Amino acid sequence: MAALDTSPPAPGPARRWVLAARLRTLPLAVAPVVVGTALAAAHGRAAALPALAAALGALLLQVGANLANDVFDFEKGADTDSRLGPPRVTQLGWLSAAAVRRGAAVVFGTALLPGVYLAWVGSWPIVAVGVASIAAGLAYTGGPYPLGYHGLGDAAVFLFFGVVAVCGSYWVQAQALPVEVIATSCLLGALATVPLAVNNLRDVATDAPAGKRTLAVRLGPRGARAEIFLLLAAAYAGCALLPGIAIAPPAALLPLASLPLALRFVRRVRRAEGAALNPLVAESAQLALVFALLLAAGWLA
Repeated sequence: MAALDTSPPAPGPARRWVLAARLRTLPLAVAPVVVGTALAAAHGRAAALPALAAALGALLLQVGANLANDVFDFEKGADTDSRLGPPRVTQLGWLSAAAVRRGAAVVFGTALLPGVYLAWVGSWPIVAVGVASIAAGLAYTGGPYPLGYHGLGDAAVFLFFGVVAVCGSYWVQAQALPVEVIATSCLLGALATVPLAVNNLRDVATDAPAGKRTLAVRLGPRGARAEIFLLLAAAYAGCALLPGIAIAPPAALLPLASLPLALRFVRRVRRAEGAALNPLVAESAQLALVFALLLAAGWLA
């Protein structure tokens, strides 16, 4: 008897690229730019064109990294028929590995357009940031030492989706980097790492046999959940602390209004297993965006 094909039906050509781009992750690219711009505005240094270019560049880098990860994870054997996460177009054969590679190259190449403008207004530090960001996007699951396969993916996300993204967005508008910007960037970094941690918690059972030694694989499910809870606690505790030590205005406490959403998320993560964690990856990205919007509003109040 022939084996039953349980793979999902193939979508149309355009939908395949939409799935490969993983649009649900894009709030993580926008959130730090919103906060960096709000900080610049609060200091009277906001500039519309650099802010828009930073947002566009961040979105393109995120999509490029998503495409690269789709093909690299497949080629390394991490994406198989036993995958619990959302569909991956290369693994399912909906797009060829060569096509996805070309797509990633096109997107990264397009990101150079706002990057050139940002380098012009932000000088050499932005050139360094742009090169490092593209390299990190490729090195997350590709190259001779893929970060995600050696437990370094969480640190990379904290750095590039938090510290680098907020500070870079502020720098291209203000050409300065005060301590409150650096401190605030760490809050966004902690929240940006949560979706990756949830994703890796879901995939512990399939990543370990493929040799993908994520931090969740190294810590085990219990330790991975502890990491998620600690990241959230750090973000909210930091939000409460900064106004208290005069690094942020009192209105910067506004993100604490999202704490009930965070607590509900924690309760669900505590109980969910396997594929039941899929919606929580998107929910954690949405939580990061809500936190960022409230934080931006607090700085602008």
